Amino acid sequence: MLIFATRPLSFISSFHFPLQQFCNNTITSMDSSKLFSTMAADHSSSREPLKVESNGEAAISLQEWRGWGTTSTVPSMVTQVVEDLNMLEKNVDAQMVFGGNHGKLSGDFKVQEDKKHRAKYQSLGDSEQKLQFFSARQIACRVLGSRGYLCQKCWLCSGDCMCSKLITCPLWNRMRFWLYMHPKDFLRQNNTGKLLWQVFGVQGATLCLYGITEHEDMMWDALKLAGKDKVWCLYPNKNAPTNSVKDSMAGLSFANVENHPEMADGAHSLNFILIDGTWSNSGAMFSRLKDRYKLMWGEEEIPCITLNTGASLMHKLRPQPSWDRTCTAAAAIGLLDELHDLPNFVSYGLDKQAKALEDAVEVLFEALTTRRLRMGRSITRKQRHNRDLF
Repeated sequence: MLIFATRPLSFISSFHFPLQQFCNNTITSMDSSKLFSTMAADHSSSREPLKVESNGEAAISLQEWRGWGTTSTVPSMVTQVVEDLNMLEKNVDAQMVFGGNHGKLSGDFKVQEDKKHRAKYQSLGDSEQKLQFFSARQIACRVLGSRGYLCQKCWLCSGDCMCSKLITCPLWNRMRFWLYMHPKDFLRQNNTGKLLWQVFGVQGATLCLYGITEHEDMMWDALKLAGKDKVWCLYPNKNAPTNSVKDSMAGLSFANVENHPEMADGAHSLNFILIDGTWSNSGAMFSRLKDRYKLMWGEEEIPCITLNTGASLMHKLRPQPSWDRTCTAAAAIGLLDELHDLPNFVSYGLDKQAKALEDAVEVLFEALTTRRLRMGRSITRKQRHNRDLF
C-alpha cells in the first residue's frame, strides 16, 4: 500500500528499534561456526526446488486455504488451476516442482506449463476472464509452492516464524479494514498487510484478493450492507478531490449505536479499503474498485482519504518509490492515530490498537533483519526514490 504524505507521522517517533545495535548483538551473540553453517543451509534451501507430490495431495483443502488468512471458500478458479496442473503433470514426463520464495514453477515442468497457460490465456474471450485466470494461477502456484516452506500464519520461512512474538488486540467493533491485495503480494514474506488480521483477527481485517470473484463479491456484499456513507478507500486519487481523516470523520456520531449492542452488525461498521500492492499495480486495482463502486451506487468516484503518514520502519528493508509513500500497516496505523485525535473517536481505544499494530511491524522488521544477517545479506536496500514522480 502506497500513500501520499504531507507531514511525518507521529508514531514513527516511537520506533526505537536500535538497528545497528541489533545487528552487532545478533552477530556477536551467535557462535561463528553456527552462524556460517546456518547461512550455508539457508542459501542451499533457497536454491533447492520445493517438490509438490501430485498423487491427489496437491488439491487445496478448505482448512489449508483458510489457514493462509482467508475467510472464503476455496475459489473455484484456483481449484481449476490446481486440477490443470495435476493433469499436466500426469501427461508430461516432468514432475511439478517449485523454486524460490514465491511458489514459482521450476525445471522442465515450468517449460511445459508456460506453453499451456499462455495458450489458455490467449484463448480467453475478454479482459475480465484473463484477469481472473491470471490471479487464480498466481495464487494457486504460491499456495502449492509454499507448503512446508512458509508458516501459514505469518508467511515467513518456518525457521523464522514470528507468530509467538505477536500480540493480538481486538479492533473497535464499529470499524473494519479490507486488505485489497494483489496476487503478487499474496504470501510475500515482507508484506505488512497480513499483520492487520494477525493482530486484529479476520473479522477486523479481512483479506480480499484482486481478481478473485469469491473474495470481491464477499467484500462488496459487506460494503453494500454498510452503505456508501460508511465506505472509504485510503488512496491518493489525483483525479478527484480527497479528504483528510478529519474532514471525513469529524461529524460522525456513534452514541445511538453504542447504546444498543444488538446493532453491532456490518450495517453499522466503518469500512476502510487498503490497496495492498506495489505502486505500479495499485492504479489498476483502484480503477477496478471505482468501476464496482459505480456499478453498485451509480457514482463515478469512490470516497478517498489521504493520511498525514510518513516513512515506516519497513522503509529500511523495503524502500518505496519515494519517501512520501508507505507500507500498508503504516497506513492503517496512521488512520487509527488520526481517528483517535478526533473528539468523537477518542473513547474507543484506537491509540492502543495502533500501538499493537506498530509493535507487530517491529516484530516483522526484526524477523526479516535477523534472516538477512544470518544469510549474509545486506540489511539495507539501495535507495530508489524518484522525486520527479509527481
